[in-house]
Amino acid sequence: MSRYNNFLDTIEQESMSSTTGGACASPGCTNVTSKRLACPKCMQLGLPPVYFCGQACFKKNYNQHKQIHTIAKQMSATGITSTRKTPPDGITCPLDASLDMKASLPSWAHDYSFTGQLRPALLSPKRTVTNKRVKLPDYASHPAGVSDSEQRDRASNSSIRVYGPEELEGECNLRYACAMGREVLDAGGKACRVGVTTDEIDRVVHEACMERDCYPSPLNYYNFPKSVCTSVNEVICHGIPDYREIQDGDIVNIDVTTYSRGGYHGDLNETFCVGNVDTDGRRVVQTAFECLQSALAMVKPGTLYRDLGSTIHRVAQANKCSVVRTYCGHGIGSLFHTAPNVPHYHKNKAKGVMKEGHVFTVEPMINLGHYDDTTWGDNWTAVTRDGKRSAQFEHTVLVTKDGCEILTARENEPVMKWDPDLVQR
Repeated sequence: MSRYNNFLDTIEQESMSSTTGGACASPGCTNVTSKRLACPKCMQLGLPPVYFCGQACFKKNYNQHKQIHTIAKQMSATGITSTRKTPPDGITCPLDASLDMKASLPSWAHDYSFTGQLRPALLSPKRTVTNKRVKLPDYASHPAGVSDSEQRDRASNSSIRVYGPEELEGECNLRYACAMGREVLDAGGKACRVGVTTDEIDRVVHEACMERDCYPSPLNYYNFPKSVCTSVNEVICHGIPDYREIQDGDIVNIDVTTYSRGGYHGDLNETFCVGNVDTDGRRVVQTAFECLQSALAMVKPGTLYRDLGSTIHRVAQANKCSVVRTYCGHGIGSLFHTAPNVPHYHKNKAKGVMKEGHVFTVEPMINLGHYDDTTWGDNWTAVTRDGKRSAQFEHTVLVTKDGCEILTARENEPVMKWDPDLVQR
């Protein structure tokens, strides 16, 4: 599961739903926020972010602003919660509802201007953890799905974590979490076919996690309502599984992250061609695979993180595709998202040099058209702005002494090799 590029690392960040140049939140301030300084406490409480023009203005008006935090805490204590990414009401229906009701549009979508042909359907009720052996991440029960451990990490961490043998090996540790992620994705991929709903894929993934004593990491992460991301056609990432049936010719990305009892996350995804996919659809899927393949060939001690983007850009451009800039790869392990940021586009400004023991994801999102994206009214689903299709592949990798190990690789496939039969459904 991707993270916003440079969105969650510092309190100087851009809002995902607005651009720079807006007004400062301080009463009476007329300065333009060329860089958006967000209140970190608001983010911790799951409130919509507010922005200030600079540190001085933020500190000057903080006593007044923090009244919002007090009100939010009181609402939470009385069961009235404000959440950062909870979709609006009118989006779910019971499992035994009629097919017509399940296929109907959620309330937010009736007057929404879609960029492509895909339309959402209603969601099933949120799935629950049925296995008492499953270890819950800190955000699993947070009303806004906030990870306090990630918040603390962003506030204090200035380096990329190095993982040693004790964290990588043994029962339920990092390597195990990644292996379980691979098994769960394979189970979800087998369920992907014409006529199956993405909600059914979510059920398969959720139950596969329970069988392996793993928590499905996306579930309730900043209020994401499902256990897996399913991104169809023009959806770039973070698609929410629903009652829509997969159609002949769809391309479907399944993005799985598992959290082991040892307290580690393993993250990977693949895009599948369902039925008779046209030439352009197959081109973007293969290009996304080759972009990841070429990037992972560069992973070794001494490589600059920013250089992966240039290689990905060249492969995408050679196939007349573009690289999404809003979302990026990320460090992973005991935290779902942490340093480093791994942008996938050319001339990015990512910091850091790869060292043995670094663990991170690479997950380039490749579009048939322009790289611009927008977000649906569910506040999660990222789609191409021009409505053209997008594809993605992702692995979690470990930097080794002389290269890298793909921790989420298929068994007996240490190096990525394109095989169209493996993604055909």
